[in-house]
Amino acid sequence: MKTQMKFALSALVLACTLGVSGCQTTNQTASVAETTNTFAMPEYQTVTLDNGLTLKLMVKKEVPIVTFNAVIKAGAVHDTTSGLADMTAKSLMLGAGGQSKAEIEQTLDFIGAKLMTAGGTDGSYVSSNFMAKDLDKVLPIFTDVLRNPDFDADEFTKLKQRTMVGLAQQKESPRRVIGRYFNQLVFNDHPYGNAASGFKESIEQMTVSQMRAFHKSYYQPNNIQVSIVGDFDIEAMKQQMQRAFGDWQSTEAIVANDLSKNLPSLQKSNVLLVDKPDAIETTFLIGGMGVSQSNPDIVGLTVVNTILGGRFTSWLNDELRVNAGLTYGARSAFVTYADAGVFRLSTFTKTSTTKEAIDLALKTYARLWEKGIDQATLDSAKAYVKGQFPPKFETSGQLAGLLSDQYLYGFGDEYINDFQARVDGVTLEEAQRLVKQYFPQDNLQYVLIGNAAEIADIAKQYGDVTQVDITSSGFGH
Repeated sequence: MKTQMKFALSALVLACTLGVSGCQTTNQTASVAETTNTFAMPEYQTVTLDNGLTLKLMVKKEVPIVTFNAVIKAGAVHDTTSGLADMTAKSLMLGAGGQSKAEIEQTLDFIGAKLMTAGGTDGSYVSSNFMAKDLDKVLPIFTDVLRNPDFDADEFTKLKQRTMVGLAQQKESPRRVIGRYFNQLVFNDHPYGNAASGFKESIEQMTVSQMRAFHKSYYQPNNIQVSIVGDFDIEAMKQQMQRAFGDWQSTEAIVANDLSKNLPSLQKSNVLLVDKPDAIETTFLIGGMGVSQSNPDIVGLTVVNTILGGRFTSWLNDELRVNAGLTYGARSAFVTYADAGVFRLSTFTKTSTTKEAIDLALKTYARLWEKGIDQATLDSAKAYVKGQFPPKFETSGQLAGLLSDQYLYGFGDEYINDFQARVDGVTLEEAQRLVKQYFPQDNLQYVLIGNAAEIADIAKQYGDVTQVDITSSGFGH
């Protein structure tokens, strides 16, 4: 769910019914795909209830399954304690509407339904996937989990313990946590430096009162969209959602912070060396500031990055894995958020080849400026990107996630409908512009996780070094 552009929805405005205010939009582009052989956004409707809750409804009758996906504009960037948004989302499952955690799980398991919650960087999610015939059983649970969580104290204590154990286990695998260290290095005190997972000490100190307060502040109907995709009758679904959510009222003003302000300016190269004494390999990320999900050049950047490190036959993978045998895989990516982002290239290698791998990665990265991209390579990347795009939006879950991303990141149908044309429009000259404008070249930032006793002198060669122990609290602040 990570590369989107910000556009306004172009759709037919209809009168709203069922006590619904605002507007209802119907996407009209599905038939275009049939005549032009290009992928287009399937038809859907957008409805806004009187209380501000947004609904997106997309009927897909091929399989008798329905997916609900609620997205709340409340993520790690809103944390007052590290991990608060994620823990609040997880706590929704600890009992709701007077039913215990065990009772909810038993009901869902009996009918083979799934209900999941999670907190991310920019938003939090409540999603459910179930057979269409079980709508009447799942919708009340979904509604209560979203609106009326109990935040059971005993269950919350157990959740905290499981979470702390999980965080400790994650630090045993550098590849699972290195991105959190990198964001902390790049963003520092900016909210985008917040680790959605939190860390041991922050989780340990959390209370049920904090969960309740966060839920009250952000889980309000005018701050939520529910996307519904699958086999259902659209008019009947509107009525059911009106009954389930129509009387829910917002109680507090939500202040929207502009996180594009006060972003860090990287004036020198820094190295965060994370000591893991038992490591036999070094895992590293190299990069800098990237772009937000609303950047209009995101499609072109996807094409160029595919060449550098976005597929198995990329430059980075060819040089570091295939030709040099230094790693099992190397890649690069623009990791995008609502108002910012990072660019990073990543790989891992045995401790003794740390310097060789870093230098080869940097040398390969420099090809973007020193040699550039030839036409055959560009054409291959464009064909690959176009071929990989439609399969990302085939299932009801994928489509519901897409509709949620539209709400959270503010892009419209044009991202889907114009994607292939935008890929086709990337010329050699355009690729060169994108490289010069967006790929960070100077003052690169480095995170190395490995045996510091073996690689500390190497780390000093790339910038000012800060060393932390991997078992220390947090992610290197």
